[in-house]
Amino acid sequence: MVVLSQPAIEHVSLVKNCKPTTFSSEIPVIDLSKPDPKARLVAACEEFGFFKVINHGVPTEFITELESEAIKFFSLPSFEKEKTGPPDPLGYGNKRIGPNGDVGWVEFLLLTTNREFNSQRFSSMLGNNPEVFLCAVNDYVSAVKKMACEILELLADGLKIKPRDVFSKLLMDKQSDSVFRLNHYPPCPKLQDMNGRDLIGFGEHTDPQIISVMRSNNTSGLQISLRDGEWISVMTNGRFKSVRHRVVTNSMKSRVSMIYFGGPPLSEKIAPLPSLMEGEESLYKEFTWFEYKKSAYKSRLADNRLGLFEKIPAS
Repeated sequence: MVVLSQPAIEHVSLVKNCKPTTFSSEIPVIDLSKPDPKARLVAACEEFGFFKVINHGVPTEFITELESEAIKFFSLPSFEKEKTGPPDPLGYGNKRIGPNGDVGWVEFLLLTTNREFNSQRFSSMLGNNPEVFLCAVNDYVSAVKKMACEILELLADGLKIKPRDVFSKLLMDKQSDSVFRLNHYPPCPKLQDMNGRDLIGFGEHTDPQIISVMRSNNTSGLQISLRDGEWISVMTNGRFKSVRHRVVTNSMKSRVSMIYFGGPPLSEKIAPLPSLMEGEESLYKEFTWFEYKKSAYKSRLADNRLGLFEKIPAS
């Protein structure tokens, strides 16, 4: 998971033994303008599964424009926002997360990263200036996708994988199943009566995609978990971890986050790369992204989404 930081760095809490502890100084911060950041990227993925990037090349105007458009959308009356829902899974949703009973203090809009599809599906539903909104989405997603591919190629270099576009080509594929999500966590006055307890905006989970890139409007709430035994591996046979994370609500401030989820084509086969195996046996059966996505969509947020694909140890 990658967090865009420009110009301010969001306060982040790490969750250890279920007790939030401030560790912001230890979160890896990767400066993409410095020469050869691949070693730090690999270390961050191995240790945290999460890092912040600065000097990432995503134009500030793209970030601020989309944040502005997102705030305008979420400020619309409920009946206007609900024209783009219910989510199937694309579209607008409120409080209910997925089809299996998960709920949170959140409303969201889930889009594809395909401009033409979004225009056909949503152009008549996104407030007074839908084309301005969709243009802002397209500009931002295009820039973030380029940065995500750069990071994936640096990671491939760091892992000594050839060719270096082994991951990034999956995002660049015209059939890439990538999506873009806007989350809004409204202020929650109820928190003042909860004696300091957290109200969960978005419950503990892992992202199933290859890479997630998130930007928020400098309002605290994101937490990541570093508890031993709770990591879920994707594609690297245990070397890189998909970090468990959640969002807690704020009693006073509204939080808006924008997340690009870079995914492969639906038909892409998922398996540990042979160059990373070092004589080890794969921990997982081979599966397609479609099979994994379908399974993940049927699961609850906190479920082990790779459980169905783990190889059963020989008795």
